[in-house]
This record gives sequence, C-alpha cells and structure tokens, in this order.
Amino acid sequence: MKVIEHIQRATQTLFTFEILPPKKGENINTLFSHIDSMMEFKPSFIDVTYHREEYVYKEMGNGMLKKTVTRKRPGTVGICAAIQNRYGVDTVPHVICGGFSKEDTENMLIDLDFLGIQNVLILRGDPVKSESGFVPHPDGHCYASEMIGQVNNMNRGVYLDEDLPEATPTDFCIGAAAYPEKHFEAPNHETDFEYLKQKVAAGAEFIVTQMFFDNQVYFRFVDQCRAHDIAVPIIPGLKPMATLNHLTVLPQFFHLDIPDVLAKEVRKCKDNKQVKDVGVAWCVQQCKELIDFGAPVLHFYTMSKSELVKRVAEQVF
Repeated sequence: MKVIEHIQRATQTLFTFEILPPKKGENINTLFSHIDSMMEFKPSFIDVTYHREEYVYKEMGNGMLKKTVTRKRPGTVGICAAIQNRYGVDTVPHVICGGFSKEDTENMLIDLDFLGIQNVLILRGDPVKSESGFVPHPDGHCYASEMIGQVNNMNRGVYLDEDLPEATPTDFCIGAAAYPEKHFEAPNHETDFEYLKQKVAAGAEFIVTQMFFDNQVYFRFVDQCRAHDIAVPIIPGLKPMATLNHLTVLPQFFHLDIPDVLAKEVRKCKDNKQVKDVGVAWCVQQCKELIDFGAPVLHFYTMSKSELVKRVAEQVF
C-alpha cells in the first residue's frame, strides 16, 4: 500500500520508523531483531536509508594515490524486499541523487517496481567526507526535485529510452524531505520553501521532516507550508536523545536547535542512562502534543536501535 493511502485510511496517528542497512559484511538478523521488537506497535511502513560509500585516498609507495573504501552500507533494495516478505509491512526505500546516474536511478526504480515496492523517498543526499560540497554524478541529478520528476515520468510510462512507446508505467508514491529549521545550505526560509514547492510540483505526495526537539518548530512549519500552498501531508521526524554528546553532535550534524529546557535537563545527567530517561520523557511529551495537533504519522529515526523508540511507543501507542 502507498504511504498516502495509509494516511488517508487512518483513523488515528500512525507509527512508523526508519532503519539503516547493516554495514557491509554484517548479518541482517541483527536488523531483524530490532524490527521484531517494534512489530507490536503495528508500523504502517518502514523507511530504509541509502548510504553512499565513504572513501579516502591513501598514498602508495610509488607516490601514487589509491582510492580506498572506508565504509559502506549496501542492500537497501534487498532489505526492503526482505522486510515486506518477512513482516508484510510496506517499505520506503531512500533513493539519493549523489553517486547515481539517471540510468542507475531508472534501473533501481525498475527493480523496486518488480518487487512490488510502491513507495520511495527521494533525497539529494549529503556530500561525502572527501568533498567540500555536494557533487552530483556527471550523468545524474543535482537536485531532489529533478529526480522526483524522473520518477513521476516513469509513473506516466516515460523512461529515459524514448524508443519505448508501450512502456509500462510504474506506480510509485513519492516522498520528499523537508527541514523545519531550514536546510543549512538555503540562504533563507523563503528560498527553502520555494525549493520544497518545486519538489511537490514535480510530484512529491508527502513530506518527511528532519528531526526536531521543539514542537513549535513543526507547528510553525506546517502553517508556513499551508501559507505557501503546500498541501501534502507533513510527517514529523522524531528521535529520543540518548547520550550526553548528542547535545553537540545533533546540532552539528543535523543543523537543528535543542530547546534550552531540554539541554539543561540533559546537562544535569550523570551518565547516559539518565540521559535516555530524559530523552524518552521529552519524546513522549512531543508525541502527545503532535497527536493532539493532528500529525498524520509519527516517524522515528532509530539508527537501527530500537530500545528508546520502543519505550516511547509503549507510552504513546
């Protein structure tokens, strides 16, 4: 079932979460164990991220440089198929611009279509650590809105090869990302909303936000979207704070603000166990307020660790 259909048919706020593929060489059963612990909350769909390989250039004895892969999480398409087969739960694979040519994207979408996967979340993707900024594939897309247009074309039976007059249309429900506290590369909020409008105009049917810890940020963002004629469902992204270093790491990596009240409570903690208790309590309160506001879905960023999200879900769903 499509994400938009789940939302339209729901009688209450839905529970969903995002997982990371295992690192190359790791066993998928560890991932299944995390998912197993969440199934009692009946997730409507599960997102599976896609990660570009990270690499460094190492000097060789002859003065040459060798490109060496340092980290990779393959298997997004296979994991989506495995989840749907094992749990009967819809999946939402992430499809990114970075590292993909347009033909790579088309081939991935064809595989997903053959597997009966009806949803995709289209993202530009972050630059790899060896790049100072995002660098698109020479034959790929620079922006998520462009890739959304490609998926939408395939939904109309228009493929890259124009000599396919009887091509079968795909039927993907397309999602896009949004940043309630502004994408760090956008010069201002107004420009950020224009980019988001471009994604929706290109075919995005739902939006998933970056994580936030202040619900007022989400409430304001929804109101601003509606004022900009962005009418698609807006799914809030959530994450319970888990460690002391999240106070610095999360703002640095995700370009978000942590409310002063929460920051002060975390600073009082003597260890990460206490931080987790504070993080769960804060997230539970966020969830209750978001449900009262009418959020269609509560979407949790688990980082493939289910403990804290499970604790939150036990008090909310």
